[in-house]
Amino acid sequence: MEKIKKKSLNRETAGITEKLPIKVIQYGEGNFLRAFVDYVIDKLNKKADFNAGVAVIQPLAVGMVDVLNEQDGLYNLFMKGIKKGKEIQEQETISCIQKGINPYEDYQVYLDLAKEEQLEFLISNTTEAGIAFDENDTLEGYPHSSFPAKVTALLYKRFQHFNGAKDKGLSIIPCELINYNADALKEMILKYASLWKLEDKFISWIKDHNDFHNTLVDRIVPGYPKDDIDAYQEKLEQEDKLIVSAEVFLLWVIEGDEKLKSKIPFDKIDENILIVDDLQPYRTRKVRILNGAHTTMVPFSILYGNETVKETVDHEFTGKFISEAVFEEINPTLELSEEELNSFAEEVFDRFRNPFIKHQLSSIALNSISKFKVRVLPSLLTFQEKYNRLPLRLTFAFACLIRFYKGEWNGEILPVKDDEKTTSELKQAWELNSYNEIAERVLKNGNFWDRDLTEVPQLKEKVASALELIDHKGIEEGFKIFSERSE
Repeated sequence: MEKIKKKSLNRETAGITEKLPIKVIQYGEGNFLRAFVDYVIDKLNKKADFNAGVAVIQPLAVGMVDVLNEQDGLYNLFMKGIKKGKEIQEQETISCIQKGINPYEDYQVYLDLAKEEQLEFLISNTTEAGIAFDENDTLEGYPHSSFPAKVTALLYKRFQHFNGAKDKGLSIIPCELINYNADALKEMILKYASLWKLEDKFISWIKDHNDFHNTLVDRIVPGYPKDDIDAYQEKLEQEDKLIVSAEVFLLWVIEGDEKLKSKIPFDKIDENILIVDDLQPYRTRKVRILNGAHTTMVPFSILYGNETVKETVDHEFTGKFISEAVFEEINPTLELSEEELNSFAEEVFDRFRNPFIKHQLSSIALNSISKFKVRVLPSLLTFQEKYNRLPLRLTFAFACLIRFYKGEWNGEILPVKDDEKTTSELKQAWELNSYNEIAERVLKNGNFWDRDLTEVPQLKEKVASALELIDHKGIEEGFKIFSERSE
C-alpha cells in the first residue's frame, strides 16, 4: 500500500493563526535555542499570557531560517527522560517564532527590527566562539562578521530611532556557554562603540538603560532524531522538517533583579528557572555535582566493567558508590542549602538514568586528569579541610583514576584519551617499584594538580593502599576492604 504523503507543517495546516508582537530578538536558530529558550517562551505565552513573538536571526551565512520560514516558525519538540523517578515523554508544537531573518540576504529587514515598539529582550546562543571581537567589522560594512558587531549595529539603530529613550533599552540574555557571558558581550559592544567612534550618549544609553544578564543553561538536546525520524513523523499530522528532541530536565539560572522578574513571569510556569543575585554558586554546583559525578564514575566504573552512565547508576554496587560520593562527600562541601543541593543531585541522577540517552563512559573519558583537578579535587580537599578526614569514595575514585592511566586492565586496553605528556608521565610512574612510589610520583606532579598533593594529610598513604587493593582484589572487594581499613 502506497504511503499517503502528509501536508507540510505551517500555520494554515496546523490551524494556528494567532500573530504575536515581536518582543524577543533571538540570535541563533539551532536545536538548543529551539528546545530551550523558545520552549520556555512558548510555555510563558500559553500559561502566563506573556504574548511574546520571537524574531530569529541566523547568525551565520549558512543556516536554517529558510526552512523555519517555510513552516511559519512552527516545529515540534519531543522531550523524553526521567522526572522524579517516572519516565516522561512529552510533545509540544512550538509557535512563538514569528519570523526568521537572514541578515546576509536581508540586512535592512534585520535592522528594521530595531524599530519594533514592543521589543524588550535580546537572547542568543552563537556558541562559545560567537562572543568575539573582529576589528575589521565597521558600522557600515554589513553584514557584519561577528555577532557582537551585529548587536551593536542593531542597538545603535534603536538608539537613533527612539532618540535615546530610556524605556527602549533591552534586557540582554546571552546563553553561550562561557562564564560571565553577558559581561563579555557588553564589553564587546562597548569596544565596537569605541572603534566606530559612536557618540558618548549612545555609550551611556548602553550602560544605563540596557540590562545585561549573565546566565547558566543546562539541557541535553540531541537535536534532530535522524535515526528514528520515521517513528517521530508517524506521531504527527503534518510533516515537520525541524523536529527537535531533548531531555525533560531544564535549568536556566539568570543573574537578575526584581525588574527582570516583573518583566518575565517565570514564576507562573513550572520550570527550573532561577533569577539570582550571583550565579557562580550554581555554576560551581553544576561543575561539582553533575560534571564531578561523571568524572568520579568514569575510571571507577570502567574498571568495574560497566560501559554506560545509566548502567553505572542502575547497578547495585556502582550506583550506591556514586550516589554516596555525591550526597555524602560532594554536596557537604558546597555553600548552597542542603535541600537545594539534594534536589539538584536527585535531578542529576534522573538524567543519568534517562533510557533515551546512551552515554558511553568511554566518550567522557577525555582529559580525565585535568577534569578531576577542576571537578573533583576541590570537593576532596574541601571535605578534608572541613572534617579533618579524607572522603572515602572520592579518595578511592582518585586511586581508580591513577590505575586507569596505566592503560590496561585484565588484559584489555583502556580508553585513555589525554595529551601525550600526561599519559607519558603516568606510564612512567607505573614503572616504579611500589604503590607508595607510584602514589608519591603522581600526587607530587604540579603539572597535574597545580600543587603538591603529598602535603594533604594521609592522601598518599590512602591512595597507595587503594591502588594495591584495586590490583589484587578488584574494584568491589578492594573498596570493601578499603572502607573497613578507613573506619
